[in-house]
Amino acid sequence: MGRPAVGAAHRGMAVRRTLIAYLFLFPALLLLGVFTFYPVVFGTALSLFEYDVISPPRYVGVSQFRALWTDRYFWIALENSLKYLLVVPVLQFCSIVLALWVRRPLRGIGWFRAAYYVPVVTSIVVVGLLWRWLLDESGLVNYALLKLGVIHAPVHWLTNPAFALYAVMFVTLWKGLGYYMVIYLAGLEAIPATYEEAAAIDGAGPTTRLLRVTIPLLRPSILLAGTLSAISALRVFEEMYVMTGGGPVYSTYTMFYYMFDQAFGSLHLGYAAALGVVLAAVTVVLAVANFRLLRQGGLTYY
Repeated sequence: MGRPAVGAAHRGMAVRRTLIAYLFLFPALLLLGVFTFYPVVFGTALSLFEYDVISPPRYVGVSQFRALWTDRYFWIALENSLKYLLVVPVLQFCSIVLALWVRRPLRGIGWFRAAYYVPVVTSIVVVGLLWRWLLDESGLVNYALLKLGVIHAPVHWLTNPAFALYAVMFVTLWKGLGYYMVIYLAGLEAIPATYEEAAAIDGAGPTTRLLRVTIPLLRPSILLAGTLSAISALRVFEEMYVMTGGGPVYSTYTMFYYMFDQAFGSLHLGYAAALGVVLAAVTVVLAVANFRLLRQGGLTYY
C-alpha cells in the first residue's frame, strides 16, 4: 500500500515542477509567438494575396511568385544580395585575426578591445552618415589617397555603380569586426590550454599549433559567427538606405531594400511578402549548407 502512495506523490511533484517550468517559460514563449512565429505565418499567407492597404485583400494564389520570375528588379536585387555574401568570409577571417591579436596579454590591450567594439554599439544611421561623408568625392578618404599618391583623381565611391556596393560592404565589414571578434575571443578562451601545451611538447611550432589545434577547436564559433554573418548580409538594408538609397543605377538594390520599396513605396504588400518568403528560403538553404559544412568540430560533436 505504501509504494503506490509514494509513486503518486513523485508523479504529483513531477507534474508541479513541469507546470512551474512552463509558467516561467510562458512570457518568453508568448513574445516569441507574437513577434516571431505570427509574423512568419502572416507574411507567408499575405504572399498569396494582392493587398495595398486601401482595398480589401484579393486572393491571387502563387501568381506573385510567378511574377518574380520575370521581374528584372527581383533578379538585380537577388544578385546584389548574393554578391553581398562575399563580405562574410572576409569578415570572419579578419575577426579571427583580430581576436587572436587582442587575446595576447599586451599593455593597453583592454583599450584596443573597447575601441574595436565601439562601432558595434554605434547607430547604423550615424555610421552610414559618417562613412558617406568620408567616402564623398571631396571626403577624407579621397584626400588621403591623393596625398599618398595611390590615386591621381578622386574616386566616386558611392556614385559609381562599379564601386558603390563594395564601398557599402566595407562599411559592414568595419562595423561588424568588433561583434564577431568578441564571439571568437570567447571561443578561444574556452579552449583548454592543455591542448596547445601538448602540441608544443610534441614539437609543433606556433603556426602548426594555430592551424592544427586552435582553428579546428574554434569551428563551433566559426559556425555560429558565419551563420549569423550570412543571415545579416542577406538582410542588409540600413547601410544602403542611409548611404546610397539603393543606387546608383540599382547597384546597391538588395532583396531587403526591394521588399521595403514594394511594401512602403508602392504599397504592394502581398508582393513584398512574396519577396520575403523567397529571401527566407534562401536564408534557410544557406544556413543548412553552413551547418553541413562545419557541423563537426570543437571539443564535442553536434
